[in-house]
Amino acid sequence: MGHLIELQDIYKIYRAGDSEVRALDGVSLQIDSGEFVSIVGQSGSGKSTLMNLLGCLDTPTRGAYLLDGSDVSSMSDNKLSDIRNRRIGFIFQGFNLVSSLSAMENVELPLIYRKMDRGQRKKLVYQSLVRVGLKKRLNHRPSEMSGGQQQRVAIARAIAASPPIIFADEPTGNLDSKSGEDVIRILRELNREGRTVILITHDNSIAQKSDRVIHIHDGKIVLDERLA
Repeated sequence: MGHLIELQDIYKIYRAGDSEVRALDGVSLQIDSGEFVSIVGQSGSGKSTLMNLLGCLDTPTRGAYLLDGSDVSSMSDNKLSDIRNRRIGFIFQGFNLVSSLSAMENVELPLIYRKMDRGQRKKLVYQSLVRVGLKKRLNHRPSEMSGGQQQRVAIARAIAASPPIIFADEPTGNLDSKSGEDVIRILRELNREGRTVILITHDNSIAQKSDRVIHIHDGKIVLDERLA
């Protein structure tokens, strides 16, 4: 049985005048279905570039990216968008909520893009918000919620359609310690239910809460350690 994710000698190279910047410099990596993996590195290490490639938000300069056995490294933007829409849930540090929409409307938005029927949408939206403890905040807008509550809305939005892969990019970065712990607990629960969770962070103490930590520095993987 193959890996869920397999990177084969991936490079991401940017031109800066006459020089080149290797944001990713020959990265090879395998992640299996159901893993809880942290990718840790400081600013400029290449971790965000790596997440963008893994999440089908960008394509490599060269190398192959196999997702469930299919090479997505040279797919069209439309095909990549379809993969993101159906297979991947994203949680970002900045929440990325629409300020004029309620919690329910924010979670519903990507389901509308998927052309899901209204009845099913409403059911999934409600279930996901209850799941993250926001049953009493369904009609609140972002400005009426704390940072921790806003991040819970973002998590509900990411998981509403039950994508098999969850990417969490610095999900605790703008939160107090208690809210951050709550976010990690929810990610843990999702992983126990079978979701593959990939957490991007600069904080090694957060990374240690996963089962496997991949350290990246100057575009290269320098350490890949299993904690469980």
